[in-house]
Amino acid sequence: MIALIFFSALLWDKAQAWGFKDGVLHNSIWLERAAGVYHRESRSGKYQLTYAEAKAVCEYEGGHLATYQQLEAARKIGFHVCAAGWMAKGRVGYPIVKAGANCGFGKTGIVDYGIRLNRSERWDAYCYNPNGKECGGVFTDSKHVFKSPGYPNEYENDQICYWHIRVKYGQRIHLQFLEFDLEDDIACMADFLEIYDSYDDISGFVGRFCGDELPDDIISTGNVMTLKFLTDASVTAGGFQIRYITMDTPSKSSDGKNTTSQTKPNFLSGKFGIM
Repeated sequence: MIALIFFSALLWDKAQAWGFKDGVLHNSIWLERAAGVYHRESRSGKYQLTYAEAKAVCEYEGGHLATYQQLEAARKIGFHVCAAGWMAKGRVGYPIVKAGANCGFGKTGIVDYGIRLNRSERWDAYCYNPNGKECGGVFTDSKHVFKSPGYPNEYENDQICYWHIRVKYGQRIHLQFLEFDLEDDIACMADFLEIYDSYDDISGFVGRFCGDELPDDIISTGNVMTLKFLTDASVTAGGFQIRYITMDTPSKSSDGKNTTSQTKPNFLSGKFGIM
């Protein structure tokens, strides 16, 4: 009987750390594990990794291919990437938080392609490394400051990092660049930071940035935003510090349009144009 009471008290103590806050399920142990899941693609672009190559990418960074359960745990706290990737045991899929017509077939959850018999198929990779959290992340707080890996030291070569921001529905995200120093080239093809006014890097392209000129503030049109940081195999620089704060959605202007601040030089518009 005493043992039963002790066990019940232990469960109750753990339960205090669990529950929903602002629409996000919090569990300290689970969150720690889920935070270590991240997406990787080949240096040559999307869908270029065989299963063996995907495993090698994760292991090179000190981790391993994420299990289905780890990817689902990350998805439940907001991890959303519209790109199929290898998981452990040769499984392929991707996590969807918000249903959309162009990704996930209008459903949420893990879009699961199952275990692939042909390990030479080419996809991206979903890695798990609980010690590699600073390269990317998922943020749901009302404000946060995040930095390039290793900041204030220079970032490393051959990195791909994603930061996904998801705040309360009805709010917008105000990005403020505090420090910015990336390898400079005219077309921003070496090291660059891309910003998307969406929860993936498929739609809502805002701009690509490099060099050491501080970009202007950027305001999202909705409650989600994605930043993608990519570095090549040579030349590094000081990196960046970026702060975001939430703001309430303003009433529409007389012409019915919301506007986003424009950017300075070293901005490369894409096929989606300026948001």
